[in-house]
Amino acid sequence: MTVGIINFLTIAMILFLIGITGIVLNRKNILIMLMSVELMLLAVNFNFILYSVYLDDAIGQLFAVLILTVAAAESNRLSHFSSLLPSK
Repeated sequence: MTVGIINFLTIAMILFLIGITGIVLNRKNILIMLMSVELMLLAVNFNFILYSVYLDDAIGQLFAVLILTVAAAESNRLSHFSSLLPSK
């Protein structure tokens, strides 16, 4: 049994839809929204790497590393700002 590109695209689509659902259903908790955005970025990275391997081109992997770097910086910045907020 071989695993085709459609199976991987389905997994990426499910990850992206879970991320959208997390943002839509939970707008009050900033940490869950941040995890949902990270999940959506993971799905996009998964697509970039999938097509990079499928088309035998390294540009998709380069974009994936760039997105991971930006996501890490965003996560660090938001966690820093959320720690400065007063607790209730």
